[in-house]
Amino acid sequence: MAADKQSVNMTVNGKPVSGEVESRTLLVHFLRENLRLTGTHVGCDTSQCGACVVLVNGKSVKSCTMLAVQADGAELVTIEGLANGSELHPMQQAFMDNHGLQCGFCTPGMIMSALDIVNRNGNDLDEATVRKELEGNICRCTGYHNIVKAVQAGAKAMGGGS
Repeated sequence: MAADKQSVNMTVNGKPVSGEVESRTLLVHFLRENLRLTGTHVGCDTSQCGACVVLVNGKSVKSCTMLAVQADGAELVTIEGLANGSELHPMQQAFMDNHGLQCGFCTPGMIMSALDIVNRNGNDLDEATVRKELEGNICRCTGYHNIVKAVQAGAKAMGGGS
């Protein structure tokens, strides 16, 4: 029996993209396998870790919980879409400057979640807010202290928006 294929069209990191996918294809797999955007990580396959977070129409989404066909017509931003050439996005720079990473596996999802946090809460974030908002992102290497500092510094550098 032939697999059920559907066409999807979306804008990813400012560029129109399209592809044929099985109706059951997860967005994370479409990004990684079809578009070769491997910065979006698959960590747990159960939507617990947050390594796969991307922005869909400006809001953070765990891309392992969304079908590619559900993103048809949407605007997506992945970690690859943040830097401007060799100039890092302020949130990326803040993670680097504040050592908000160790192995780096969770970092793309943390940064994408941080952008959503800033977009919803502004650029003056207290520690408690950042910790509460990052509850859906797991880091196995750090104690989150530097991640929280990085999100706060990135938020200030962004001036309240992405």
